[in-house]
Amino acid sequence: MKVKNLSFSSRVELGHSFVWVYQLEDMGYTGWEIVQEGFQTLNNGNVGKVREICDTTDLKITMHLPFSDMNLAGLNEGIRNEVLRQMYRCLELGNDIVELAVVHPGYLSPYGAQMPEKAWQTYIKSLQNICDIAAEYGIKIAVENMPDIPKIFGKSPDEMLRTLEEVHRENLGLTLDVGHANTLGAVDEFLEKCKENIIHVHIHDNYGKSDDHLPLGRGTVQWKKVIKSLEGYNGRFVTEMSSLQEGDECIAYLYSL
Repeated sequence: MKVKNLSFSSRVELGHSFVWVYQLEDMGYTGWEIVQEGFQTLNNGNVGKVREICDTTDLKITMHLPFSDMNLAGLNEGIRNEVLRQMYRCLELGNDIVELAVVHPGYLSPYGAQMPEKAWQTYIKSLQNICDIAAEYGIKIAVENMPDIPKIFGKSPDEMLRTLEEVHRENLGLTLDVGHANTLGAVDEFLEKCKENIIHVHIHDNYGKSDDHLPLGRGTVQWKKVIKSLEGYNGRFVTEMSSLQEGDECIAYLYSL
């Protein structure tokens, strides 16, 4: 089975120079998702190199906004403002490079757990702020469903739909992370309830218990069923792997279906 619009995203640092990105097209990928973490982060020093990649390849580039130490539901206003500032800077650097950016929902800090509704509303407001800045650059925001970990928003289809409804921004949609949904046994429910809102898809595998990010076919996700359920979807499918070799394994598996 050939899957169109296939992008590669690295969960680990594969090199500071991004030379490895030039291998993606030969492997069969048509896109690259830049992860805004560590040395992978798009910054003033490497943005020229990324623009060169745009000019010399046919790769479509998307962005995963930073998530380590980032809490859109944080109730410490000063820290939350810094989180937003960093998000805005990523979007500014991605102007004319990316057309879509992925963002994680917020989570309950120890303080937020004492007033979860206030934390939720803070998360909604933060996401509205991000969408508004992204709209200035013509960038879509795709909020991602989360795996089965405590005190984080966005684990269920209903909560993701509530997010989209309350944020109420035209440039906001859903990133369906199939592996995350599988840790909750909710893949079918997400595909049934949220299909019309999905604008981006992350694909990786696990055994339904933890977020292992295994190559496709090594876990319990029923990929043939997932791909069939997404017929008519025109967004990107992004493998989230730890190496180019694992990315190659994912492509081989998809072709074997």
